Amino acid sequence: MSAPTHRLTPEDLLPAVSGMLEAETDMIANLANVSALVFEALPDLNWAGFYLLKDGELVLGPFQGRVACTRIAVGKGVCGTVAQNQQTLVVPDVHAFPGHIACDAASASEIVLPVIVQNQLVGVLDLDSPRPDRFTAQDQRLLEQVVAVLEKALSSGNAAA
Repeated sequence: MSAPTHRLTPEDLLPAVSGMLEAETDMIANLANVSALVFEALPDLNWAGFYLLKDGELVLGPFQGRVACTRIAVGKGVCGTVAQNQQTLVVPDVHAFPGHIACDAASASEIVLPVIVQNQLVGVLDLDSPRPDRFTAQDQRLLEQVVAVLEKALSSGNAAA
């Protein structure tokens, strides 16, 4: 089998995620593939993945990119802040974010989105970029749509653990 010659684009992302989630029910497999699809579709990323809420803290889940922090306390750093507030957070300059946790010193900007299923936080989707001010309002809307499709699949049991 030869490698695909077509790189996934941002426009391809939502249909690709929707189709993939329809075909698989395992949560970890789906989170891994969503991470891979996001990492491939959006340029200038050095990390894309999930932290899952377990026993009151965020624990590293499926991701694409460099080795990452394993555990993040709720309320700490960008991911922990999103877990606490349950709202998307775009950080144009991570070095200016109070309490930023530098898992990869190359990261310059970040977007983190909560994943909420049946009114319960499941985890967060975290994207890092080595480029300052990488994430636009358009990126945020697209990623919120991706997370909404994922949340629907998780809540319907189509992506059960």
